[in-house]
Amino acid sequence: MDSKYSPQLVEEKIYRGWEEKNLFKATVNKNKKPFSIILPPPNANANLHLGHAMYAYEDIMIRYKKLSGFETLWLPGADHAGFETQFVYEKHLKKEGKSRFDFNRETLYKNIMEFVMNNRSNMENQLKRLGFALDWSRKKFTIDEDIIKAVYKTFKKLSDEGLVYREKRLVNYCTFCGTSFSDLEVVHKEKISSLYYMKYGPFTLATTRPETKFGDTAVAVNPKDKRYKGWIGKEVEVEGLNGKFKLKVVAENSVDPKFGTGVVKVTPAHDFTDFETGKHHNLELKQVIGFDGKLNELAGPYQGLYVNEARKKIVDDMQTKGLIVKIKEDYSHRVGTCYKCGRILEPLPKEQWFVKVRPLAEKAQKLVDKDEIKIVPKKFKKVLLWWLKNFRDWNISRQIVWGIRIPAYHCKTKDDWFISTDKPVKCQICGDCDFQQDTDTFDTWFSSAQWPFATLRVNPSLFDYFYPTSVMETGYDILPWWVARMIMVGVFATGKKPFETVFLHGMVRDRNGQKMSKSKGNVIDPILMIDKYGADALRSALIFGTKEGGDVALSEQKVVGMRNFVNKIWNMGRFIEMNNQVKSQKSKVKSTIQNSKVLKELEKEYKKEKKQYLKYMNSYQFSQALGLVYEFIWHRFADYYIEQLKDEVINGNIEALGGLKEVYLENLKMLHPFIPFVTETVWKVFMGKEKSILNSEL
Repeated sequence: MDSKYSPQLVEEKIYRGWEEKNLFKATVNKNKKPFSIILPPPNANANLHLGHAMYAYEDIMIRYKKLSGFETLWLPGADHAGFETQFVYEKHLKKEGKSRFDFNRETLYKNIMEFVMNNRSNMENQLKRLGFALDWSRKKFTIDEDIIKAVYKTFKKLSDEGLVYREKRLVNYCTFCGTSFSDLEVVHKEKISSLYYMKYGPFTLATTRPETKFGDTAVAVNPKDKRYKGWIGKEVEVEGLNGKFKLKVVAENSVDPKFGTGVVKVTPAHDFTDFETGKHHNLELKQVIGFDGKLNELAGPYQGLYVNEARKKIVDDMQTKGLIVKIKEDYSHRVGTCYKCGRILEPLPKEQWFVKVRPLAEKAQKLVDKDEIKIVPKKFKKVLLWWLKNFRDWNISRQIVWGIRIPAYHCKTKDDWFISTDKPVKCQICGDCDFQQDTDTFDTWFSSAQWPFATLRVNPSLFDYFYPTSVMETGYDILPWWVARMIMVGVFATGKKPFETVFLHGMVRDRNGQKMSKSKGNVIDPILMIDKYGADALRSALIFGTKEGGDVALSEQKVVGMRNFVNKIWNMGRFIEMNNQVKSQKSKVKSTIQNSKVLKELEKEYKKEKKQYLKYMNSYQFSQALGLVYEFIWHRFADYYIEQLKDEVINGNIEALGGLKEVYLENLKMLHPFIPFVTETVWKVFMGKEKSILNSEL
């Protein structure tokens, strides 16, 4: 063994050897218990970030189960990441002085595909550099043809069972990105705005959005507000900028008597609460803001102005006409914003496809409630149940090109829709009209919700053996977006739960607990850390001392600390190996009573260590398991037992050497799931170049 361990010289070679020997390849082996994990697919459009290094938890589980005699499958994949990828590609186009509007649908899709595929192999190589034991022979992409077929089949089944519907409803729409979002994707932020008190017939009312007044179809008050009870049901005449108009006064419990004057204008086409009010009272839906973010013809002279520009001009004109009573400048309220571009979202009426969530959520809720799907750590069980009880119907339509196009077709003759998993040759409603496919694509979370079963169903024998999968491991931050939906859709599509256990990890933060961001300058590049210190050091730094489900406080110093531990493993192995080589040249010194006592103590302590290790590993307490072995092998094995027996070993005591070697190799196996490269390298030194530690058993 070299005097110094150099991960840069061995890691690539070790990983290539694992691949060449097909050590990660899963087979259907009825003589073994199956253990499977489907990798949460990273976005194919970009390099890995530090959060992806948290896949180390999955690698730990896979390697541990393999060493425990299970048949393991860790299936890799990549996510087309519809909206996010198109957003990234549009930034790329902007640098070239172009935009998405310069291409037709087919060309734009093809260009994004090339952009993604050029990066995908790079992302996969980065996963390999982290040492992940993925079965690359089974890798999938969320827009593979067989995955698309599975997604279509689920959509059709949902429709056939009345769980999908198309309706014109208010959606969260980004006029810059040109697409709608589901409720979960909206980022709500506190905003300081002006609150305008306007004359509205006999009333004064307050609003932050005077520009939507052209879409008002009623005035609302709380039915319990004594000030306005006499007005309920009557019509009032309101003077506007385009002349006078009449509005009905309606009663709604949603009106807060303490907001403004207790009277609010009702604009069903541009406010979610007002939309519900409009449904209750059968009010007209008057859209005055277009999907381009500009006011339309209903706004008269303000047509063509963007919202903020129109608001300023309308307020100026209303002040001139004496219709503004006062303006409160420091009104604080929450607004929905686009999670990508950060702009304020517009509530706009649009026909979309929606999934009826309640029937799906109720079945999922029962599985979680009864622990048929275990949640680790347990504290997240309540969080998941809350979401399953409070989900709203799910808007799954996205107005983008990149993604899985919705297999719904419009019959022009009957003005109706039909769904077909195969491209139809004729209209399935009237039989002969020129039907047209929906231009929208599925919300990426809709296709991703099917990932566990869609990836396995392509191989029926694999599906029967490995499904339900054993563990779904992911970050707690996407519990409602993805985990809840995988349970709902998985149970619906297969009749089985998609996984036995959900294991949730925390966010990676800097040493001070701050979120990492480029603007703060505290981002740690995982590949840079691997280049400097090796994959084992980075992986173990993420796990060591981290409470399961807790956020990870990571610094370069912590990676250095774990690099030192890796070096300690190497140096211990080197001491044993050097003496192992020369043992035959030395006299066979017998152990003294004292040394025999030390060896028995070592064996006893090791057995206690291993028993506790297995207990930790089987209960998903991986940080404790790593900490246990770290403490034993550094502070007991190296600092005490080697020191106690060192002279005897050097003098040729084979019994002492054998006792140290045996416990050392057993600890290598226990450490292997955490630091696979150095343990594999040392294992080959002792057991032979053709031997892999993965072929041994704990």
